[in-house]
Amino acid sequence: MKPIRITFVLLAIGLAGFTTPTQAQDPLPSWNDGPAKQSIVDFVRATTEAGGAKFVPAEERIATFDQDGTLWVEHPMYSQVMYCLERVPALVKAKPELAKVAPFSTVLELLHGDRAAMEKLHMEDLMKILAATSTGMSVEEFSAEVKKWLGEAKDSRWKKPYTELTYQPMQEVLKYLRANGFKTYIVTGGGQDFVRQYAEKTYGIPLEQVVGTMGGTTYGYDKDGKPFLTKDPKMLLNNNNAGKPEGIHLMIGRRPIAAFGNSTGDRQMLEYTKAGDGARLAMVVLHDDAEREYAYGPAQGLPDTKVGTFTQTLYDEAKKNGWTVISMKNDWKVIFAF
Repeated sequence: MKPIRITFVLLAIGLAGFTTPTQAQDPLPSWNDGPAKQSIVDFVRATTEAGGAKFVPAEERIATFDQDGTLWVEHPMYSQVMYCLERVPALVKAKPELAKVAPFSTVLELLHGDRAAMEKLHMEDLMKILAATSTGMSVEEFSAEVKKWLGEAKDSRWKKPYTELTYQPMQEVLKYLRANGFKTYIVTGGGQDFVRQYAEKTYGIPLEQVVGTMGGTTYGYDKDGKPFLTKDPKMLLNNNNAGKPEGIHLMIGRRPIAAFGNSTGDRQMLEYTKAGDGARLAMVVLHDDAEREYAYGPAQGLPDTKVGTFTQTLYDEAKKNGWTVISMKNDWKVIFAF
């Protein structure tokens, strides 16, 4: 029996040696060592250490993430805007009179290669295009069209599907938080119905944990008496700027203890999160890597932009209020999984 006992001891030692590296594995391998990475690790340890001074019960571990520019690429244009723009030819085919009416005529110019036409489109124009291409249909029809587009559309720079343009370091943060009892929510200015079509597969975030700009619906019946919802051109909540904390209250019901953003549209969500009691984490992504992704601000002298604006005022507020600024160039070893 003695050889058997020795065998078990040796096996136990071997298994211990095998499991130790896994237990000590870096949860954020795509991050460079530095204050940004350390702030995430320290926050998770502090809020999950039972008996610790900053311990947070699991039900209160809420983390919210902006999507465009925080979880995936938003330049040169938001993916949902691209979806709406690329739906215009089908709309014009059904209603030929729109071919000579702005902003639809402008979109046709843009899609035919006139990139300067984008400068002619203002927010009011985009709202008209959004209403025309994303309403007046059942929620099922809209879902099917979005899924079809996502399966075919590719980013103009990397020639990859939009759902592959997620930031690997942020995917690691999502998984790290969930592994430690956090619920992760997307809180986006994008359309809630649009983002819900891919959130679970792309980020591991279920549909009910997506808070976005909400449009109205109308309940009705088809010819066979089956009930369905029709998407209406009526906005219920603009989930941007102050709308983000409002949406969080309406849809989540708890103040987050961690929030991640990248632009002025996320400022109120970050303020709202940090204003709570106890341990808090607020982080903002600064796009300062033109080689691996894009560089824009205009904070810190970066080029100005209308898409994902990160002003110097926001940067100064972050420094003043203890929000951690994530430098894509300095804090991330890699940006994309590919």
